[in-house]
Amino acid sequence: MSETAWCDITTEDAESLVDFYEAVMGWRKEPIDMGGYNDYVMMKGDGTPVGGICHKRGVNKGLPGGWIHYFTVPQLDDALASVKKLGGALVGEVRHHGKDSFCIIKDPSGAFCALYEKGSD
Repeated sequence: MSETAWCDITTEDAESLVDFYEAVMGWRKEPIDMGGYNDYVMMKGDGTPVGGICHKRGVNKGLPGGWIHYFTVPQLDDALASVKKLGGALVGEVRHHGKDSFCIIKDPSGAFCALYEKGSD
């Protein structure tokens, strides 16, 4: 069964949006150096990561704006084959975060999400 593993938002003005979510949700930001600018992991008060707020540039330049949910799947390659077979589309290439792999997709209705495979330790 799939579950939400992560969510993030890609926006033109991440700095202002970080301030918004810090004030509204009580989250705190942890900057991540993206080579000349920062994206942010947003943390609950207890230090638990909640999601990301990212600039729409660099590796995120071609991503759709808005919140993207990352759903875990057992086998990313199999899930992506099903996406294509059933009328969805891949948005960009498969990306890697450590041993984990993910890809943003567009479903047949036009909605975006990401499929995420946890790598083995």
